Amino acid sequence: MPRWLSIVGIGEDGAEGLGPVARGLISDAEIVFGGRRHLGLAAPLIHGETKAWPSPFDTAVSEVLRHRGRPVCVLASGDPFYYGVGATLARYVDAREMVVVPAPSAFSLSAARLGWSLPQTVLLSLHGRNLDLIRPHLQPGARIIALTSDGDGPAALARLLSQNGFGASRLTILEALGGPCERIQTTTAAGYPFGSVEALNTVAVEVEAAPNARVLPRAPGVPDDLFEHDGQITKREVRAVTLSALEPCRGELLWDVGAGSGSVAIEWMLIDPSMRAIAIEQREDRAARIRRNAAACGVPGLEIAEGMAPTALTTLAPPDAIFIGGGASDTSTFAVAARALRPGGRLVVNAVTLETEALLLARHNALGGELIRIAISHAEPLGEKTGWRPARPITQWRWNKP
Repeated sequence: MPRWLSIVGIGEDGAEGLGPVARGLISDAEIVFGGRRHLGLAAPLIHGETKAWPSPFDTAVSEVLRHRGRPVCVLASGDPFYYGVGATLARYVDAREMVVVPAPSAFSLSAARLGWSLPQTVLLSLHGRNLDLIRPHLQPGARIIALTSDGDGPAALARLLSQNGFGASRLTILEALGGPCERIQTTTAAGYPFGSVEALNTVAVEVEAAPNARVLPRAPGVPDDLFEHDGQITKREVRAVTLSALEPCRGELLWDVGAGSGSVAIEWMLIDPSMRAIAIEQREDRAARIRRNAAACGVPGLEIAEGMAPTALTTLAPPDAIFIGGGASDTSTFAVAARALRPGGRLVVNAVTLETEALLLARHNALGGELIRIAISHAEPLGEKTGWRPARPITQWRWNKP
């Protein structure tokens, strides 16, 4: 099939900023798709029919595919494959059917104005996404360029930073870059003075963390006090060992059964943006607490299944790994989990009571796997001196599904 679909990146300078190839693709197209702003910017070049993106966007791809084989042009902001429509269309259209002419992305233009190295900068799209996604990237000294959703986005981001101990961070708001209305303003998060700004904007953040700032460590074993909990939490040291046993790999799905505070599922998702997790929790108050913890730790996409195992497990997507931290004494939960686990998947169970430990010993004898004992002690004051206070030992069983 000939290259019927062209995807053209366009900037705020409109038709004047396009090269001859991009201009020709727009002019020759029978149908031109794009946002209303894009269609307005390219209007002098368009000779065919124009179609603005529908709202919601869900039906947009099928509308483009309906005209397969005809000369169709899709207009996109900047680079169509950097958080753009190009990546969406490429899931349905072979690259050999497309001609793509990118323009500089908002990230590239921002870095050019600031003199920042792109490889040393966190590039983050918050367009149509939860602002909490920036939280894991708030590391002292980090540089972040974030694309926001609208003119109120920078102010909302400034509030989030200020409320979490990053009020001294330097913010640069870059509006309508490359066009006649381009404007660049600098302030701090705590002193944010601007009203609404241009809807098309990026915010560059130079992170400054106060001593009490909510900084999420990069290594497994996030401090317990960064999670809201009622005592039902896999403690820091045990959680680090548990995550190691689960062996997370990019893009995998975890079931956290009896999630309590959701700490294991949350740390699983913090490992990489591609990670997915479902927290299974029967108590409504704990499920609500897990949602708050997930947002506060920057993984608002954590899915929560409210219900009791094993019944709550039967309708969930098959996982790559399962952690059972609560409800491990129910043998039927083991059976359902083992059936649902993908081949090669990992099942990790932690036991505190002798009854649950006996079940793990039986499973180990029947199925093999690895069985370890985790014993942690903390140094604490004992009168005028210091001594070791042991925590309850944990028996952990790990099994790989053949």
